[in-house]
Amino acid sequence: MEESYKDRTSLVKGAKDIAKEVKRQAVKKVNKAVDKAQDGYTQRSYNRFQDEEDDDDDYYVQGGNYSVEANDDEGSSEATEGHDEDDEIYEGEYQGIPNMGQGKDGMVALGQPMRDEYKDRHELETERKADEEELAQQYELIIQECGHGRFQWALFFVLGMALMADGVEVFVVGFVLPSAETDMCIPNSGSGWLGDIVYLGMMVGAFFWGGLADKVGRRQSLLICMSVNGFFAFLSSFVQGYGFFLFCRLFSGFGIGGAVPTVFSYFSEVLAREKRGEHLSWLCMFWMIGGIYASAMAWAIIPHYGWSFSMGSAYQFHSWRVFVIVCALPCVSSVVALTFMPESPRFLLEVGKHDEAWMILKQIHDTNMRARGQPEKVFTVNRIKTPKQIDELIEIESDTGTWYRRCFVRIRTELYGIWLTFMRCFNYPVKDNTVKLTAVWFTLSFGYYGLSVWFPDVIKHLQSDEYASRVKHFMNEEVSHFVFNFTLENQIHTNGEFINDRFIMMKFKSVTFEDSLFKNCLFEDITSMNTYFRNCTFVNTTFYNTDLEQYKFIDSDFINCTFFHVRTGCQISFDDDYSAYWIYFVNFLGTLAVLPGNIVSALLMDRIGRLTMLGGSMVLSGISCFFLWFGTSESMMIGMLCLYNGLTISAWNSLDVITVELYPTDRRATGFGFLNALCKAAAVLGNLIFGSLVGITKAIPILLASTVLVCGGLVGLRLPDTRTQVLM
Repeated sequence: MEESYKDRTSLVKGAKDIAKEVKRQAVKKVNKAVDKAQDGYTQRSYNRFQDEEDDDDDYYVQGGNYSVEANDDEGSSEATEGHDEDDEIYEGEYQGIPNMGQGKDGMVALGQPMRDEYKDRHELETERKADEEELAQQYELIIQECGHGRFQWALFFVLGMALMADGVEVFVVGFVLPSAETDMCIPNSGSGWLGDIVYLGMMVGAFFWGGLADKVGRRQSLLICMSVNGFFAFLSSFVQGYGFFLFCRLFSGFGIGGAVPTVFSYFSEVLAREKRGEHLSWLCMFWMIGGIYASAMAWAIIPHYGWSFSMGSAYQFHSWRVFVIVCALPCVSSVVALTFMPESPRFLLEVGKHDEAWMILKQIHDTNMRARGQPEKVFTVNRIKTPKQIDELIEIESDTGTWYRRCFVRIRTELYGIWLTFMRCFNYPVKDNTVKLTAVWFTLSFGYYGLSVWFPDVIKHLQSDEYASRVKHFMNEEVSHFVFNFTLENQIHTNGEFINDRFIMMKFKSVTFEDSLFKNCLFEDITSMNTYFRNCTFVNTTFYNTDLEQYKFIDSDFINCTFFHVRTGCQISFDDDYSAYWIYFVNFLGTLAVLPGNIVSALLMDRIGRLTMLGGSMVLSGISCFFLWFGTSESMMIGMLCLYNGLTISAWNSLDVITVELYPTDRRATGFGFLNALCKAAAVLGNLIFGSLVGITKAIPILLASTVLVCGGLVGLRLPDTRTQVLM
């Protein structure tokens, strides 16, 4: 019994030893196959990426063909080629490297890289970050190979039209405001809503469209936002009610709000490092061109009251509405031109669309080479690194059968994605940059827009004081049997008596009658502006075809008086009124004054650096504010306005360049949109604060603007220098 037990034990032991030896040999054979397959893959990868220059070894192949070689690499199985010492390994046979699904209990098979579902999010984000850094270096070399030529210049003018439309939108508000409020009979209590509502729309639009550009693409986001702007801007020129007009201008501002963040993000991604600062600065000139265009069109169109028509008494189409239509033309032009432009290849690579990005880069290369007279030059880039794509889990309700439920889920998902991208702007390593940029954007916007509103208001205040100083007073006058058929302007009549007088085909401009008597008088074909009758008495007086409505008679008495064909609504007339021309001319000069600053910033952006230009421009702008102490006349204030605008434009240009260079591609438009939205909020705040101080004191606006500009410039100097960095 004991002998048989020993035999059985030795048999089991021998079987185990044999099994161990078989397993060891099998593992050894598999490892040899894996090593040989990896060696073959490494050799082919090395041959594929080798080039003439050592710097480009990872990115180029001599005479490589993209489509063929890419298919060979993707279609062939590296592990099924080659042989070892004992047995040949043929394709289709088991080679010791099972598929992921063949592992037990979620274990990864030997020699196979770990799949993404077995990695935590931190590991995936680390891999993606490494891929993005490699892509940034490679993309810079690719753009340099594509060159700078016809494609960039074509895109330059297309995006410039969109940026021009943004400049026009800002100026349209100020030019249309007086005419629109007069045409629609808006009381003073609601007169400020038009300016604020447009900036509110631009603020929301900048944040939304900037975030959307990082989700769906620069070109698509810009096309949609410009289309929204053009549609509602065109519609606003035809509406009659003030409420509906505000609604249209709100959505017009919402659409144009996405222009600035998307345009700069789009254009920066097709520029090489040595060209980026200069050409982004040249692009900023289109904002100035938009302001000049709006000023010139307002000067040429709005004062011509004859450019209008009416359809009964309910529909009035005045010249300022023609001006609104003309100002929508740059937006329409940009939308049409954008349909012929491709998407940003840098964005496509960021979202993993390698083939589409490669085709666009090849298009850029071929377009520029043909323009240079070198059509035979081949685009040698074969393969471009794409960052690892991290799938986002989206929770969708089961009940999404109806179209509106699906739309709601889609909109909610997109908005949540935009919010997550925005929150990533406050993550390391861009958190510090975002905080500093927030301070610089806010201070520059607050000081610039605040003083930009304060300057015209001060000029108008000086004009009003001068106009009031020339008013003519008539007291205790007695006029009888006289025919008034000429214009009365800037007059005050007190305790007068008008007996059997006739006021026929005449204009009252800024005329006030106080405690006066009108007896047996006739008012026929009268047009009035800023004309009022206070505590007057009318006896046996007839009013025919006049615009003297009830609100123009304050505490007045009527005895046996009749009114025929009273023209209701507000009357606009610029005949013999040069104040409108003066306002447009002042804005034209202020906008034109930024031309030297634009040229200087474009030429020196890459030479002296972005930070030097940003900080120096803001500090000099703050110092220039102290010259406002000497602005005691209109001409001096206009000179100060031109000087101030010329100094601040360099700060704006350098800030735009720094912003697009500090944010990575997946957050560039979102971060820019947030800062641009903050800019509009600061503009509204500056308008309210500086506007309330007009005519009260000069000390507070000067000190406030100087302080915020100098402080913002000092913060800007603490930003990292991006002149030598590739676009991350």
